[in-house]
Amino acid sequence: MSGGNVHRNVYTRTMYPVQYADSDGLSIAYSVFGSGPDIVYMPGFVSHCDLEWEVPAFRALNEAVAAMGRVIFIDKRGVGCSDRSLGSGTIEDRMDDIRAVLDEAGVERASFLAVSESGPLALLFAATYPDRVEKLVLAASFPCGSFAPDWPFVSDLIPDVVDLVRKHWGSGAIVGHLTGVWDAHPEQREVLARYERGSASPTVVIDVFQANERLDARTALSAIQVPTLVVHSSHDPFLPIAGARWMASQIKGAKFLESRSNSHMFIEDSGIWDHVFEFLTGEARQVEIDRVLTTVLFTDIVGSTQRAASEGDRAWRRLLERHDECTDREVNRFRGRLVKTTGDGAFACFDGPVRAIRCARAIAEGVHDFGIEIRAGLHTGECEARGDDLAGITVHIGARVCGMAEANEVLISRTVRDLVYGSSLTFEDRGDHHLKGVPGTWNVFSVLAV
Repeated sequence: MSGGNVHRNVYTRTMYPVQYADSDGLSIAYSVFGSGPDIVYMPGFVSHCDLEWEVPAFRALNEAVAAMGRVIFIDKRGVGCSDRSLGSGTIEDRMDDIRAVLDEAGVERASFLAVSESGPLALLFAATYPDRVEKLVLAASFPCGSFAPDWPFVSDLIPDVVDLVRKHWGSGAIVGHLTGVWDAHPEQREVLARYERGSASPTVVIDVFQANERLDARTALSAIQVPTLVVHSSHDPFLPIAGARWMASQIKGAKFLESRSNSHMFIEDSGIWDHVFEFLTGEARQVEIDRVLTTVLFTDIVGSTQRAASEGDRAWRRLLERHDECTDREVNRFRGRLVKTTGDGAFACFDGPVRAIRCARAIAEGVHDFGIEIRAGLHTGECEARGDDLAGITVHIGARVCGMAEANEVLISRTVRDLVYGSSLTFEDRGDHHLKGVPGTWNVFSVLAV
């Protein structure tokens, strides 16, 4: 996962070298500046490790953040100095990018400052890897994009963004208006234009925007355990403040701070950044981690009772041993954790749903070679950690989904289907179902291709 070389940049005005972490074949760029507690700084939908320092307003913001600690500034995949490829673009891969940078930079645990479109990614990372996140600041951000179903907090400007990018990207106007720099500092317009052109092409910007608009981290909100600060402008033209207030209300203990800025990013609001400074540099609160966002996988041998009776105890035990060995091998290969075996099946958990689905198919194919058929079911949600075991409604849903599957079938919940958007996986809608002991109806899908 991690690796990479340090590359000195070519801009003599840049104070800090750009470095690279390898994330499954993609080079993810980052730079490190400042000293003190580690802070992962995730900018909005575009950024540029080098050119950030050429825009005076951005340089001032970077220096303000550097006063809070040692900053790890990340160019997300597709933009800036990182590889200009989104790859599959799944949330799982993008979380892997963050882990690759943390590992390469030698960071075990850090506070996160996530701006705008980086918010959903930071939320999912904090819920999935709570042991690596100290505190979380969500600035001008949101839990999901406007393409997410049942999300009412959408600005009238969102549908026009693609058209605006096609017409004006490269002039500096779009980033200038987003950050509030365009009118406040007209002398910076030319450097803003270079910044836009250097960060990404119009086509890439549209791809990144549309990918971000499909992110949905609402599932993660109740699983956030770290101290969280949500900061938003009351006059944000792109993201209504009501959505940020709702997000803060769903995170236990989160603080909400309102800026009176007229821009999407309140760079000029020094009072707000004073509060962020106080939040990030205050004495760290020790948090006992007892919840985690994870993908659960249940497998079950089809017709195990009849098979055991026909095979006899000794032969059946040998088959179970081969089944368990195959399951353990594939779970490890796909970077999951085998929680426990269940006699005629298994319960495993994964930090990414795509890997969990691929693992389920690999187990089915592996045990089929020695005459066993399994069914599998997956769900993603918040689980309660009880030592090495997991409990909670997510576990129950995963088990119930598994019980609905046919022989050699992998069924997933709609939550999993939504999280793997952008992958090569294909599914068939199996309709809505009542799950025993679980309120409401649940839409399930069958995995067709991996």
